Amino acid sequence: MLATPTSLPEVLVLEPKVFGDERGFFMESYNERTFAKLVGDGVRFVQDNHSRSVRGVLRGLHYQLKHPQGKLVRVVDGEVFDVAVDIRRSSPNFGRWVGVNLSAANNRQLWLPPGFAHGFLVLSDSADFLYKTTEYWHPEDERTIAWDDASLGIEWPSESPPVISKKDSSGTSFASAEVFE
Repeated sequence: MLATPTSLPEVLVLEPKVFGDERGFFMESYNERTFAKLVGDGVRFVQDNHSRSVRGVLRGLHYQLKHPQGKLVRVVDGEVFDVAVDIRRSSPNFGRWVGVNLSAANNRQLWLPPGFAHGFLVLSDSADFLYKTTEYWHPEDERTIAWDDASLGIEWPSESPPVISKKDSSGTSFASAEVFE
């Protein structure tokens, strides 16, 4: 597996080796030993999630404050624009974001350690999005930053307004968001 740091060095693009022929393909999407060599020891996943969304759906920017989640995300059908925002006040990259296209075709995965808000926009007709988390979901602890907060300046690749949930439409501004120290 190849790991490439993004402009936010702790956020990594992971590209597994894919072995294919006329029958199809095989790839190892996760291996604990390999993952530990790439991101360090001590990461333990406790929950796997799967969501399906249609074109134009934007989910995020989500995070948990008291129970921060590291996430290993990938797309098994379709394509998304995946975004990580550094919300660690002590980080030199506080308030910066990175976006990566993840798709079934490119097999890329994105590792977001705890301390980052996360969101994605579906670019294909639909997308099946899988993610492993290092902490359980605590709905009472979940926070949402407005996906379109001008101070973040995220360049979502869409020509029309996204389809967002009621929760995401009421996300807080970055300036008033509870963040990590």
